[in-house]
Amino acid sequence: MTTIEFPKDLKWGAATASYQIEGAANEDGRSPSIWDTFSHAPGNVKNGDHGDEACNSYHLYKEDVQHLKKLGVDLYRFSIAWPRVIPEGTGELNPKGVAYYHNLIDELIENGIEPMITLYHWDLPQVLQDKGGWESRETTDAFQQYAEAMFKEFGEKVNKWITINEPWCASFLSNYLGIHAPGKTDLQAGVDVAHNLLLAHGKAVKSFRELVPEGEIGYAPNATWLEPFSPAEEDVNAARRGMMWQKEWFMDPVFKGSYPEELTSIFENDNASPKVEDGDFELISQPIDFMGINYYTGSLARHKEGEGLFEVEEVPLDYRKTDIGWPIYADGFYKLLTDLNDTYGDVPIYITENGACYNHEVEDGRVRDQERIDYLKQHLTSIHRTIKAGVPIKGYIVWSLLDNFEWAEGYEKRFGIIHVNYRTFERTPKDSYYWYRQTIQNGWFEL
Repeated sequence: MTTIEFPKDLKWGAATASYQIEGAANEDGRSPSIWDTFSHAPGNVKNGDHGDEACNSYHLYKEDVQHLKKLGVDLYRFSIAWPRVIPEGTGELNPKGVAYYHNLIDELIENGIEPMITLYHWDLPQVLQDKGGWESRETTDAFQQYAEAMFKEFGEKVNKWITINEPWCASFLSNYLGIHAPGKTDLQAGVDVAHNLLLAHGKAVKSFRELVPEGEIGYAPNATWLEPFSPAEEDVNAARRGMMWQKEWFMDPVFKGSYPEELTSIFENDNASPKVEDGDFELISQPIDFMGINYYTGSLARHKEGEGLFEVEEVPLDYRKTDIGWPIYADGFYKLLTDLNDTYGDVPIYITENGACYNHEVEDGRVRDQERIDYLKQHLTSIHRTIKAGVPIKGYIVWSLLDNFEWAEGYEKRFGIIHVNYRTFERTPKDSYYWYRQTIQNGWFEL
């Protein structure tokens, strides 16, 4: 047996997102978000699923906090639903919505769990989408106002904040590929949304420094790792281009104050370019306290002429896959994290999401999800290697605490370490929950 042991000061956590777990979509003054609109439109989400009830965590948050306490985590990463706290997108706060998050935060703190708040996990108020959404620079001002209101409300209780979750998904996946809300298929829209999300991030960081001077703030891009299929220059370059869309496009502006020229040229060849105004990069590239990284999968990639914008295709070798169809490539996690450190320096990193989809059900009161345990072991081993390589990994946050509404996949795909019965809302901790709990308690596990 090989023992994988972690530093004593590594923070352990679990994560969720508001639209995926809260439910109560039409209660206590919450207005519709773009995901309410998108999920209720026929054909957008599998089985016509939506988040109207989700996991009912709005009403069951105390039970969920007890599961977190028994799990033994240091951190709980959750997101605030913008339309729950500011139903008109700007202007007056909704007292009942704000009270819900105060109650959740207080419950966490009373049970020895540190809150980590994500300001934007994709549920833009529909009233702002009706005015142009993230394609409009005005939405960056609305976001700054929303962020400032949250800092003032919760800044004395909450130290760790994330501005934007997975900006690639909220921009290109949602506005160019059309898979997520609002479902547009326009490259220029994707580029505009990407830039405005980064600008909103920068504006929020600026306000944060004034309002929560002792706190820590970062953002949480998602990234994959594409290993070149061969050492041929065209394959190496194709893999790099394929990653650049998620990685450098959203990291260079924050850490270098510019967009990568190669990718800008690729977009321009398709008649799309970012609308950068004077002062934008100064805002976007303000120092942050940490970078969140969401990692799930990776693959091999090679050059293929005419294959999308980047002329790259992923090579479907015989990798094992999770139940959502994503290859398991834990070594890519190590390569990604060490590459980020080489490229951007010793930026502190929290793994803000990492986990696996396996659709096991409850049998005899138990959920036997050994595959998820194996996935977590592999990826935590990569974290161990990364720490040994000198990369400043500050925390590991598993996705997800609960099975939940998995966006366009609806309720078919289960990522939780706790099983949720979507009819009764009964929670059943899975074998992976107990394994993760033991790992946290020990600070190590054996391979």
